[in-house]
Amino acid sequence: MKEYIVDNIKESLDAKKRILENEGLISTIEKVAEACVEAYISGHKVLACGNGGSASDALHMVGELVGRYKMERRGIAAVALNSNVAVMTALGNDYDYDSIYAKQVIALGNSGDVLFAISTSGNSKNIISACNAAKNKGIIVVGMTGEKGGMLGTACDFCLNVPSENTARIQEMHILLIHTICGIIEKELYSRGYFEE
Repeated sequence: MKEYIVDNIKESLDAKKRILENEGLISTIEKVAEACVEAYISGHKVLACGNGGSASDALHMVGELVGRYKMERRGIAAVALNSNVAVMTALGNDYDYDSIYAKQVIALGNSGDVLFAISTSGNSKNIISACNAAKNKGIIVVGMTGEKGGMLGTACDFCLNVPSENTARIQEMHILLIHTICGIIEKELYSRGYFEE
């Protein structure tokens, strides 16, 4: 049992080390955070979606933005498209599961918003459909996926493909990146006077 615990922690640390050594990924994280800051300053919002554990990541991110990450401040606009069970099940029942996020992007998204599309495999059909709908509306698309990227790698404007093929490690790294991006958003918006009444 102890060996399993230690191996899991080592795998997680190794994934983090690979992120630190990936200058391209670090640069993309910076660009994503800046795109979010610019969106907020321009009066726009963040949307997020995912399936399973990635749905939890989308909810987590939105909670950090609407509530707070570290800084006491007023909330900032963010919507998790997987949070409304009635809407999701209605769309899945009346249309198909692949459209449950795309139809919400069309209804709730505006040009200048930012969509975080989260999929560890990068091949979830409903996530790809959401990306396509977002691009058609002029919404900036940030894909969060694993090392290979899948279809999501080419369906987004920015791809945060963490250097792992292990689903658990990918999800752990996604939360790390989400926290990092939320922290930058808070700091930058504060330094630019966004929270001043």
